[in-house]
Amino acid sequence: MGTEEGDGGILIRGGRLFRCSKDDFLPEESFRSWGSYARALKDTPFRLKDRLLTRSLDITELVEVKARSHNDMKKKLNWWDLMWFGAVIGAGIFVLTGLQTREVAGPAVVLSYAVAAVSAMLSVFCYTEFAVEIPVAGGSFAYLRVELGDFIAFIAAGNILLEYVIGGAAVARAWTSYFATLCNQKPEEFRIVVSSLPKDYNQLDPIAVVVLMVTCALAVASIKGSSRFNYVASIVHMLVILLIIVVGLSKADPNNYTPFAPFGTRGIFKASAVLFFAYAGFDGITTMAEETKNPGRDIPIGLVGSMIIITFLYCLMAVTLCLMQPHQEVDKNAPFSVAFEAVGMGWAKYIVAAGALKGMTSVLLVGAVSQGRYLTHIARTHMMPPWFAHVHPWTGTPINASLVLAAATAVIALFTDLDILSNLVSISTLFIFMLVSLALLVRRYYATGVSTHADRLKLVACLLFILGSSVATSVYWGVSDDGWIGYAVALPFWLLGNTGLWLFVPQARFPKVWGVPLVPWLPSASIGINIFLIGSIDKASFVRFAVWTVIILIYYLFVGLHASFDIAKESESHQNQNDATTQLEIKDQPTLP
Repeated sequence: MGTEEGDGGILIRGGRLFRCSKDDFLPEESFRSWGSYARALKDTPFRLKDRLLTRSLDITELVEVKARSHNDMKKKLNWWDLMWFGAVIGAGIFVLTGLQTREVAGPAVVLSYAVAAVSAMLSVFCYTEFAVEIPVAGGSFAYLRVELGDFIAFIAAGNILLEYVIGGAAVARAWTSYFATLCNQKPEEFRIVVSSLPKDYNQLDPIAVVVLMVTCALAVASIKGSSRFNYVASIVHMLVILLIIVVGLSKADPNNYTPFAPFGTRGIFKASAVLFFAYAGFDGITTMAEETKNPGRDIPIGLVGSMIIITFLYCLMAVTLCLMQPHQEVDKNAPFSVAFEAVGMGWAKYIVAAGALKGMTSVLLVGAVSQGRYLTHIARTHMMPPWFAHVHPWTGTPINASLVLAAATAVIALFTDLDILSNLVSISTLFIFMLVSLALLVRRYYATGVSTHADRLKLVACLLFILGSSVATSVYWGVSDDGWIGYAVALPFWLLGNTGLWLFVPQARFPKVWGVPLVPWLPSASIGINIFLIGSIDKASFVRFAVWTVIILIYYLFVGLHASFDIAKESESHQNQNDATTQLEIKDQPTLP
């Protein structure tokens, strides 16, 4: 294969593989010169208002925006592929279960998994309707852009990227812990301690970096190859998990289940907010919709099927762990391996470690596949530099976006402790899932040219009741130790908002192929439970979440807003020209006598 240097990148067989010119990052009119940029900044209030009020269209996302990658992603996936991409058992069960069982929920951690599963399944239904109707790589970013506008979509997009980067770093750190167990060593033996760095950031993890780079390379090479590796390895992994459950239950001691909930109800829900991280993988499956052969059939089967599988296995494994050991003796880093060793089955810890490593490798692979596709679609809108939107013509994968995000994930995984990572990813995930559920209600009850002004006002009022009551319930849960008055006040408003939608606001749009049942109740329940679980997240995570949101808002106001505004206006201009040309062609056609 011949290569040569060229202006703006490396040339391969006459075509640039990695382009690095200014026009690949800031090609828009606002960045042509310092004078253009100054005029754009002066126009910020008008542009921000425009982006706040403008919504994209389904057809725009499906055709025009997708075309900006120049090369199409290859349609290689079916429901079987999606199910095995979704049914990955990784860090959520093998690592976070130990910490949450020992210090937060006790044996009642099985209820924590069940609560998180209910919340995730409600979100799955909302995601599935969108993914079937708008099968593009952008996932929730594209859905929010269509229903809630560019600004909300970008704020969510920033947190989507944070979710994937932080989540990948958390799993990579957990990978090292179980690799150490497999080698009969402690995790600290494989990490480099730098005393000059702050606590929780001073244990460098080079193994996590290597694992991330390997999974990224596999994800970039081929989507179908990634799928084949994943489901073959997942079948083996399922057999290992079944062995863990069967052998572990043979050493069950019912006395270990007493007390069942030593930390009370609050501990159950607090653990649910963190363990929700274990179910977050389905969010990434929707980013593969663009590569799915039959989205209307494959996406519902793949998403719902994988969620049922992992919920059943998570709960069984949580029960098994707590029957094997008293909750106060469960290990925080490698709970299942240590539990088997504690009951005199030291040989089993190696099987557990091998199964955990496989599961976490699959999680990292799915993350590498998903995060690249998210960033690709965001870059198609020019909210991020269009260089990230490049789809490689040979592999049909988003190579630029995948490599950059893998590098960012590796840097965080090298420094940051797992406890900090798991809490931060949960709040971002819950926030995004809440927005998607809200967008589903907007999609069903509002359509331009269909909904009347009165219907729009009623919709806004009902949504305010639903959101306000959900936030009030979450805040009351977060600040009060006990009591019921706050819930008794908030719940009627939630019911009032849903009843108002159900009885007085006609649905403006119905799904063409597959839709969420029990609208508005199911999406509204998803909003409520996601916001409620956010109220169980620790204060430090809220601070980090707020800091990150401010950072992406600054970027948006100074770069993303102006780039996306320019490309949107350019698109509108082209569309108007095409419409005018079409009208002239029709006018110039000879009339029949």
